[in-house]
Amino acid sequence: MDQQERDRLIEDHIDLVHYIVGRVTVTLPESVDREDLISAGIIGLIKAVDRFDPTRGVKFETYATTVIRGEVMESLRARDWAPRSLRRQGREIARTIGELEAQLGYPPTDEEIAEALQMDVEEYHEVLGKLSGTLVLSLDEIMEDQPHLRPEPMKSSDVTYRNPADTLEQAEIQQMIAQAIEQLPEREKHVIALYYQEELTLKEIGEVLGVTESRICQIHAQAISRLHGYISRHLK
Repeated sequence: MDQQERDRLIEDHIDLVHYIVGRVTVTLPESVDREDLISAGIIGLIKAVDRFDPTRGVKFETYATTVIRGEVMESLRARDWAPRSLRRQGREIARTIGELEAQLGYPPTDEEIAEALQMDVEEYHEVLGKLSGTLVLSLDEIMEDQPHLRPEPMKSSDVTYRNPADTLEQAEIQQMIAQAIEQLPEREKHVIALYYQEELTLKEIGEVLGVTESRICQIHAQAISRLHGYISRHLK
């Protein structure tokens, strides 16, 4: 494409960058600089424009969303803004939930999880609230947390392609995530659907369900912890 068309494509999709960053930052602490993430997203958009191959049969918006999101997530990871102790707590909660589900044969309640963690329910909910800020774009991160599931790209000219075998494996993992979502308690499943499918904000979901935004953050964090536990358990 010529320079004029390239510039137009970038300008037409700046709103996509702001939308993606807005979804990421909704649960992040104020210490995370939103403008830095927007800059990273714009870099991703430029990469997407320069690498996009319309003959591959993929819509530009779909391709650009993936590349922009990847750059934003890399920018967040480089900052390592979440305390390691909190991330460690998140892993412990996911592991505990997975073990309880295997033992009980059903999704454990908040009370059962808190007891297994040797916390009271209020303390457990407080930790979930803190964790919600670490779970940005969490459904994507479930795959990112499994290093052997990250597909290795193949280069062809200036366009990055995915190995078909890796693409198939990713599809299988996505199917596993869908199965895990079906097994969530009804309220958690509802929150996941409203957030990732209907693309409502956490505040809007709270208004729909008649609870506070902070409670939705807790429900979302617990749902993602359940999914992490389910995926990890079934990949072993």
